[in-house]
Amino acid sequence: MDRHAPPGWSYNPSNWSERLPILGVALLGFGIATYLTLYQLDVFSSVWEPFFGNGSQIILHSSVSRFLPIPDAALGAFGYLLDGVSGALGGCERWRTMPWIVLVFGVAVGPLGLAGLLLVISQPVFFHAWCTLCLTSALLSVSMIGPAIDEILASLQYLKRKHARGYSLWQAFWGVREKE
Repeated sequence: MDRHAPPGWSYNPSNWSERLPILGVALLGFGIATYLTLYQLDVFSSVWEPFFGNGSQIILHSSVSRFLPIPDAALGAFGYLLDGVSGALGGCERWRTMPWIVLVFGVAVGPLGLAGLLLVISQPVFFHAWCTLCLTSALLSVSMIGPAIDEILASLQYLKRKHARGYSLWQAFWGVREKE
Protein backbone atom coordinates (compact mmCIF):
# COMPACT_ATOMS: atom_id res chain seq x y z
CA MET A 1 0.00 0.00 0.00
CA ASP A 2 1.24 3.46 -0.94
CA ARG A 3 1.74 5.69 2.12
CA HIS A 4 0.72 8.71 -0.01
CA ALA A 5 -2.55 7.08 -1.14
CA PRO A 6 -5.78 8.82 -0.17
CA PRO A 7 -7.62 7.28 2.81
CA GLY A 8 -9.42 4.14 1.73
CA TRP A 9 -7.52 3.86 -1.56
CA SER A 10 -5.16 0.99 -2.36
CA TYR A 11 -3.08 3.17 -4.69
CA ASN A 12 -2.21 6.81 -5.19
CA PRO A 13 -3.76 8.35 -8.34
CA SER A 14 -1.23 11.20 -8.17
CA ASN A 15 1.80 8.90 -8.42
CA TRP A 16 4.00 9.52 -11.41
CA SER A 17 3.36 5.95 -12.52
CA GLU A 18 -0.31 6.92 -12.87
CA ARG A 19 0.30 10.34 -14.46
CA LEU A 20 3.15 9.65 -16.88
CA PRO A 21 1.00 7.63 -19.32
CA ILE A 22 -1.51 10.50 -19.43
CA LEU A 23 1.33 12.96 -20.03
CA GLY A 24 2.64 10.77 -22.86
CA VAL A 25 -0.81 10.68 -24.46
CA ALA A 26 -1.09 14.48 -24.08
CA LEU A 27 2.30 14.94 -25.75
CA LEU A 28 1.35 12.67 -28.64
CA GLY A 29 -2.01 14.45 -29.00
CA PHE A 30 -0.25 17.82 -28.95
CA GLY A 31 2.03 16.67 -31.78
CA ILE A 32 -0.87 15.44 -33.91
CA ALA A 33 -2.99 18.53 -33.29
CA THR A 34 -0.04 20.81 -34.05
CA TYR A 35 0.60 18.96 -37.33
CA LEU A 36 -3.08 19.30 -38.27
CA THR A 37 -3.00 23.00 -37.33
CA LEU A 38 0.00 23.56 -39.61
CA TYR A 39 -1.88 21.88 -42.46
CA GLN A 40 -4.94 24.05 -41.80
CA LEU A 41 -2.66 27.12 -41.89
CA ASP A 42 -1.29 25.96 -45.27
CA VAL A 43 2.22 25.46 -43.90
CA PHE A 44 1.94 21.95 -45.39
CA SER A 45 0.26 21.48 -48.77
CA SER A 46 -0.98 17.99 -47.96
CA VAL A 47 -1.91 15.97 -44.90
CA TRP A 48 -1.09 12.33 -44.21
CA GLU A 49 -4.15 10.14 -44.83
CA PRO A 50 -3.53 6.39 -45.22
CA PHE A 51 -7.12 5.07 -45.12
CA PHE A 52 -9.82 7.50 -46.21
CA GLY A 53 -8.71 9.07 -49.51
CA ASN A 54 -9.34 12.80 -49.33
CA GLY A 55 -11.32 12.48 -46.08
CA SER A 56 -8.80 14.44 -44.04
CA GLN A 57 -8.90 17.32 -46.50
CA ILE A 58 -12.70 17.38 -46.37
CA ILE A 59 -12.77 17.36 -42.56
CA LEU A 60 -9.89 19.79 -42.05
CA HIS A 61 -11.37 22.34 -44.48
CA SER A 62 -14.99 21.87 -43.42
CA SER A 63 -17.27 24.64 -42.21
CA VAL A 64 -16.82 23.34 -38.64
CA SER A 65 -13.05 23.63 -38.87
CA ARG A 66 -13.40 27.27 -40.03
CA PHE A 67 -16.08 28.23 -37.50
CA LEU A 68 -13.60 30.14 -35.31
CA PRO A 69 -10.98 32.66 -36.42
CA ILE A 70 -8.28 30.09 -35.66
CA PRO A 71 -8.01 26.51 -36.94
CA ASP A 72 -9.99 24.06 -34.82
CA ALA A 73 -6.91 21.84 -34.55
CA ALA A 74 -5.16 24.73 -32.76
CA LEU A 75 -7.78 24.47 -30.01
CA GLY A 76 -6.97 20.78 -29.74
CA ALA A 77 -3.26 21.54 -29.51
CA PHE A 78 -3.94 24.08 -26.76
CA GLY A 79 -6.12 21.57 -24.93
CA TYR A 80 -3.41 18.91 -25.05
CA LEU A 81 -0.82 21.45 -23.89
CA LEU A 82 -3.07 22.39 -20.95
CA ASP A 83 -3.54 18.68 -20.19
CA GLY A 84 0.22 18.16 -20.18
CA VAL A 85 1.10 21.17 -18.07
CA SER A 86 -1.67 20.66 -15.52
CA GLY A 87 -0.88 16.94 -15.39
CA ALA A 88 2.82 17.57 -14.78
CA LEU A 89 2.51 20.14 -12.00
CA GLY A 90 2.76 18.96 -8.42
CA GLY A 91 4.12 15.97 -6.62
CA CYS A 92 2.74 12.59 -5.71
CA GLU A 93 0.44 14.06 -3.05
CA ARG A 94 -1.09 16.73 -5.23
CA TRP A 95 -4.54 15.23 -4.74
CA ARG A 96 -4.39 16.93 -1.30
CA THR A 97 -1.60 19.51 -1.61
CA MET A 98 -2.82 21.01 -4.90
CA PRO A 99 -6.49 20.15 -5.41
CA TRP A 100 -6.86 23.24 -7.58
CA ILE A 101 -4.44 21.92 -10.23
CA VAL A 102 -6.05 18.47 -10.15
CA LEU A 103 -9.42 20.10 -10.85
CA VAL A 104 -7.89 22.28 -13.60
CA PHE A 105 -6.50 19.05 -15.05
CA GLY A 106 -9.98 17.52 -14.95
CA VAL A 107 -11.54 20.57 -16.58
CA ALA A 108 -8.90 20.35 -19.31
CA VAL A 109 -9.22 16.60 -19.92
CA GLY A 110 -13.01 16.38 -19.78
CA PRO A 111 -13.98 18.87 -22.50
CA LEU A 112 -11.20 17.65 -24.77
CA GLY A 113 -12.59 14.13 -24.48
CA LEU A 114 -16.10 15.39 -25.19
CA ALA A 115 -14.83 17.30 -28.22
CA GLY A 116 -13.17 14.09 -29.40
CA LEU A 117 -16.47 12.22 -29.20
CA LEU A 118 -18.28 14.98 -31.07
CA LEU A 119 -15.57 14.95 -33.72
CA VAL A 120 -16.00 11.22 -34.28
CA ILE A 121 -19.78 11.56 -34.55
CA SER A 122 -19.72 14.60 -36.83
CA GLN A 123 -17.35 13.19 -39.45
CA PRO A 124 -19.68 10.62 -41.03
CA VAL A 125 -22.95 12.39 -40.11
CA PHE A 126 -22.22 15.85 -41.47
CA PHE A 127 -19.37 15.36 -43.91
CA HIS A 128 -19.58 11.70 -45.01
CA ALA A 129 -15.81 11.53 -44.58
CA TRP A 130 -13.22 10.34 -42.08
CA CYS A 131 -9.87 11.77 -41.03
CA THR A 132 -7.33 9.27 -39.67
CA LEU A 133 -5.35 11.72 -37.54
CA CYS A 134 -8.54 13.39 -36.32
CA LEU A 135 -9.86 10.01 -35.19
CA THR A 136 -6.51 9.22 -33.57
CA SER A 137 -6.60 12.53 -31.71
CA ALA A 138 -10.18 11.82 -30.58
CA LEU A 139 -9.17 8.39 -29.31
CA LEU A 140 -6.25 9.90 -27.39
CA SER A 141 -8.39 12.58 -25.77
CA VAL A 142 -11.06 10.09 -24.71
CA SER A 143 -8.42 7.68 -23.35
CA MET A 144 -7.24 10.29 -20.84
CA ILE A 145 -10.62 10.68 -19.15
CA GLY A 146 -10.66 7.46 -17.12
CA PRO A 147 -7.22 7.83 -15.52
CA ALA A 148 -7.83 11.52 -14.80
CA ILE A 149 -11.16 10.83 -13.06
CA ASP A 150 -9.44 8.86 -10.28
CA GLU A 151 -7.24 11.75 -9.28
CA ILE A 152 -10.13 14.21 -9.47
CA LEU A 153 -12.22 11.94 -7.26
CA ALA A 154 -9.39 11.70 -4.70
CA SER A 155 -9.15 15.51 -4.55
CA LEU A 156 -12.92 15.95 -4.25
CA GLN A 157 -13.03 13.39 -1.43
CA TYR A 158 -10.21 15.23 0.32
CA LEU A 159 -12.06 18.54 0.03
CA LYS A 160 -15.26 16.95 1.32
CA ARG A 161 -13.42 15.48 4.34
CA LYS A 162 -11.83 18.84 5.16
CA HIS A 163 -15.13 20.66 4.86
CA ALA A 164 -16.87 18.06 7.06
CA ARG A 165 -14.21 18.61 9.74
CA GLY A 166 -14.90 22.35 9.72
CA TYR A 167 -11.79 23.46 7.85
CA SER A 168 -11.94 26.20 5.26
CA LEU A 169 -12.85 24.69 1.91
CA TRP A 170 -11.17 27.62 0.20
CA GLN A 171 -7.87 27.04 1.99
CA ALA A 172 -8.04 23.28 1.40
CA PHE A 173 -8.72 23.93 -2.30
CA TRP A 174 -5.50 25.96 -2.54
CA GLY A 175 -3.51 23.44 -0.50
CA VAL A 176 -3.13 25.54 2.65
CA ARG A 177 -2.48 23.13 5.52
CA GLU A 178 -4.44 23.61 8.68
CA LYS A 179 -2.64 24.11 11.98
CA GLU A 180 -2.48 20.93 14.01
